Amino acid sequence: MLKLENVHAGYGSIDVLRGITLEVAEGEIVTVLGANGAGKSTTLMTICGINHCRQGHIVFAGKAIQNIPAHEIVRHGISQVPEGRRIFPRLTVRENLEMGAFHRHVNGDELEKVFALFPILKERQSQFGGTLSGGEQQMLAISRALMARPKLLLLDEPSLGLAPMIVAQIFDIIREINQQGTTILLVEQNANMALHVAHRGYVLQTGKIVLQDTAKNLMNNDEVKKSYLGG
Repeated sequence: MLKLENVHAGYGSIDVLRGITLEVAEGEIVTVLGANGAGKSTTLMTICGINHCRQGHIVFAGKAIQNIPAHEIVRHGISQVPEGRRIFPRLTVRENLEMGAFHRHVNGDELEKVFALFPILKERQSQFGGTLSGGEQQMLAISRALMARPKLLLLDEPSLGLAPMIVAQIFDIIREINQQGTTILLVEQNANMALHVAHRGYVLQTGKIVLQDTAKNLMNNDEVKKSYLGG
């Protein structure tokens, strides 16, 4: 479904991604692990068109997308849940959700689908986004991305700043979203949770892929244990 080939990207004169190659098959959850500054978020922002791909190819569903504007990439079927959630604090929950479907008409059935995943949002739909708890804002950010009906969902640090109980709930929902048919590319500092939910994973260091394997094998890899799992 998604393939990156020798992708270079960065900011100003600085290269952050230095020739990464990875792929995500339809129906998978694939995670990208790495330390702060490794290039994980830059990878997602380059896929979704926010950051410029300087070299290489990004192919989604058979079409090269590396030179397509971000709003058009959403139309092609990719949605991102950004790090830090970035909901609209002065819009209501419902208005935030409607913004996720900016490129088409919203109907009640689609709202009910996200409310089924996150019932608390139905109760809060008239509240301003900025009044929600951190966990509720993360639920809203995920739901807003789902309103675009993506084929591929990009998740950037969904557990960031959340209590362990909420993190577990979020990852249960990630698994459910995948089981309902959405392919997921997950960037996550919590390597243990990410590998438990993912099918495969990549390890990114200073802008390069240094390891790739099944999630199970990565969990048993001594270097991954030492660097990311506290083993």
